[in-house]
Amino acid sequence: MASGVATEQETTLHRELGRIVGESFVLGGTPERRKSERRKGKRKNQKERKTFADQLSDCAIDGVIPSAVVSPADEKEVAAILQFAGENDYNIVPQGAGTKQSIGATPQRVDILLRTHRMNEVLHYDAGDLTLSVEAGMTIAEVQGILAKNSQFLPLDPMLPERATIGGVLAANAHGPMRSGFGSVRDYCIGINFVTGDGKTAKGGGKVVKNVAGYDLMKLIIGSMGTLAVITSANFKVFPLPKQTRTFILDCSDLATAIAQRDRIIASPLAPMCLELVSPRAHEYLSAKSEVRDPDHYAPQQGMKRAEVYSLVVRAGGSDAVLNRYRKDLGEAVSRELAGAEEIKVWQRLSNFEDSIRTRHFNCMVVNAGVAPSGVRAAYEAAEQSALEHNLLSASIGRAATGSLTFAFVPLGVDPPNAMQFANVASSLRSRLPKGSAAVVVRCPLEAKERFDVWGSSANDMALMREVRAAMDPKNILNRGRFVV
Repeated sequence: MASGVATEQETTLHRELGRIVGESFVLGGTPERRKSERRKGKRKNQKERKTFADQLSDCAIDGVIPSAVVSPADEKEVAAILQFAGENDYNIVPQGAGTKQSIGATPQRVDILLRTHRMNEVLHYDAGDLTLSVEAGMTIAEVQGILAKNSQFLPLDPMLPERATIGGVLAANAHGPMRSGFGSVRDYCIGINFVTGDGKTAKGGGKVVKNVAGYDLMKLIIGSMGTLAVITSANFKVFPLPKQTRTFILDCSDLATAIAQRDRIIASPLAPMCLELVSPRAHEYLSAKSEVRDPDHYAPQQGMKRAEVYSLVVRAGGSDAVLNRYRKDLGEAVSRELAGAEEIKVWQRLSNFEDSIRTRHFNCMVVNAGVAPSGVRAAYEAAEQSALEHNLLSASIGRAATGSLTFAFVPLGVDPPNAMQFANVASSLRSRLPKGSAAVVVRCPLEAKERFDVWGSSANDMALMREVRAAMDPKNILNRGRFVV
C-alpha cells in the first residue's frame, strides 16, 4: 500500500473514532498530528510528556503497535466503534488493563485497541439482596472496596487486582486461589451486557440469582478472550465477608506427602476458602520482592540452594469454633499459622505469582494447566521432569483441590535461552499430563511464541466454535487470529 493511501486511511480512522468518543479519547494519528503534539509538549516544557508514537508503543501487543487506541465512555460508544470497524475491516483488540494481554497468538495487526477504563461506574448495588452490577472497566480492587463497606466481597482474587478490570477478568476467565472454595467466575456472575462483533448490544442472564433457563450466552462469552463480544457490564452474586480468617501452612517433605494431606482435607468436613500447593522452587517467588534479575541468568538469592518442601497453604474463615476445628483436624501437620497483615501478604503473593516470575525473569515461560484433581500429582511431576530434560527450572503453584495449576519454566544462565527450548518443553509437558488435561502457554518470549501453538492441540468441537464465532462476529474483527478460532 502506498504511503499516501496509508496516511489517508489512518486519518480517516482517527477522525471517525474521534467523532464517536471525542478526539481527546483517541490516541494516535497521522505523522503531522504527532509532530504537532511534540511541539505542544515543548511549548509546555513537559520534559516527561510522551509523544503519540511513544504512547502507542507502550500499548503494543507482542511488539505489534496499534494504529489507534480508543477509550469509549459507555456501551453506546462501544457499539458505534464496532459497527464502524466492521464496515471498514478494522481489527479490534478489546482491553481492560492488559494484565492478560500476553495470552494468545501474535496478532498480524492491531488497527484499534479498545480500552474500557472509562466505563467504571456502579450501575446497581443491593447489599440486602447480595447483588451488584458494575461496568466492565472497574478494577477488582475498586469493587472489593465498595463491597467491604457493607462487610461483603466478591470471591475474585486474580493477578494484580488493583489493575485487573471486571471485563478483562471475565473475558479471560481469570481467577486466583479463592477458586478452590467458591468456583470460577461463571458460578457467581449472574448476568452480563455486551456488544457483538457486528455492533449489536445484547445481554445474557439477569440481575437476580434465579434466571429463566435457556441458552446461556453469559457463560459462553466468559472465557472467550474477547473474540465473540466486548463485555460492557456485569452482574454478580456477592458474599458476606468471613468474621475472621486464618491461614495454615503444612510443609511436607515430598510431593506424595503433600497430596496425601490434600486428600485428607478434601475427605474431611473442612471447607477451606483456598487450598494451594506450592512446589519447592516456587517459594522464592512468594517471598518479599527483590531486585529484577538479569533475563539470561537465573541467579537465585542463595546460589542454587532452595526450599526442599512442598507446602499446602490452607485458608479458613469463620467463627472461633470453626477455626478451632481446623486446628484440631489439621493437627501436628501445621507448620505455621498466619493472621492479619502477614496472612494478607501471603495470599497477595500467591495471586501475583505469575507477575513475580515475569518481573524477575523476562525470558520465562508460564503455563496454565487444567487437570482433574486426581491428576495434580502427575502434573507437578510432569512439569519438573519436562523442565529438567530441557535445561530449565520449574516453579509451580495451583489450586490443589480443583486442578487449576500454574507452571513457570525459568532458563538457566549457562547459555542464552533458545526459542526451541520453550517449544520442546511445552510439547513435553502436554504429552506427560494426564489424559483430558489442557495446557495453555500464557507467557513466553516472542521468538518462542512464533515456533509453536500456545493453545495446544485443537479442540474436537472446532466446527461448533467456528459457527458460534461466525454468528457473533461475522466479519471476524475481534481479536483476529489470536484465539483458537
